[in-house]
Amino acid sequence: MSKDARAFWLREPGVGEIRSVTLPVPGPGEALVRTLRSGVSRGTETLVFGGHVPESQWPAMRAPFQEGDFPGPVKYGYLSVGVVEEGPAGLRGRTVFCLHPHQTAFVVPAAALAVVPEDVPASRAVLAGTVETAVNALWDAAPLVGDRVAVVGAGMVGCCVARLLGQVPGVRVTLVDVDHTRAEVAAALGVGFALPGEAAGGRDLVFHTSATSAGLQTSLDLLAEEGTVIELSWYGDAEVHLSLGGAFHSGRLAVRASQVGTVAAVRRERRTHADRMRLALELLRDAAFDVLLTGESRFEELPDVLQELTSGRLSALCHTITYDEEPSCSA
Repeated sequence: MSKDARAFWLREPGVGEIRSVTLPVPGPGEALVRTLRSGVSRGTETLVFGGHVPESQWPAMRAPFQEGDFPGPVKYGYLSVGVVEEGPAGLRGRTVFCLHPHQTAFVVPAAALAVVPEDVPASRAVLAGTVETAVNALWDAAPLVGDRVAVVGAGMVGCCVARLLGQVPGVRVTLVDVDHTRAEVAAALGVGFALPGEAAGGRDLVFHTSATSAGLQTSLDLLAEEGTVIELSWYGDAEVHLSLGGAFHSGRLAVRASQVGTVAAVRRERRTHADRMRLALELLRDAAFDVLLTGESRFEELPDVLQELTSGRLSALCHTITYDEEPSCSA
């Protein structure tokens, strides 16, 4: 017996649609997962939706279970939480996270699934991929006790980074954003807040996540001498413009990229991708992350939701997608 499901596809830049798919019968070592929730990774998915992935980055930007190719048709996404309905005995009935596109049900190798702790709700678990990115960034940066740190850009990634930094003893964290309403989010995360023109300088570390030239310039301007910007933004095909004629050379400043596709070098010999994901899910026991869940829509509405997010008409940190159907059997 095969099972039918439905998946979100980007037909062409700016146009999404729901397509029917027939799932394969799970083989040995595979699992059938019925989706409970998925999350829209606003920065990356809106760039994909708008067709802004540079051709040179098409191979690097492939999601683990992507189908099709950029700029489209392509099935893209990587924040999915569901329940295992068929598969290894130890997984059946368990809630799991998977780096899978938006789809009502799917079949994947069991090794691609990470079990969600029982005290982490499915709605919060969709943040696992983003918290994993934040964990990798902190491994790359290695903040020290007592550091003065700014996080420029109060989106999903920036907020997750700020929350983790705030748990390091003595670290003073300021979340910096052009949107003054993010001050409430910062307070819920237990960190400070400042508008770009009001943020204090002399930072030992700055994490940049705004994906704008202005944000990266602000990040450099906030550094103390010999400080480092950890750059987590992905700009797609947008050009970046900086002024490096000030303190960049005299202050011996540095910009260092951090990207989740590879485990940070300082942990690569001792931690796997699976280890990092398990840690991210354990960290999501922290209910403070719920402040990032700022809206939800039904799966059928996803084509319109991505249009609204891409255009900026819908403002969200993490917009989640709900699913309430079971896959149907067909001969």
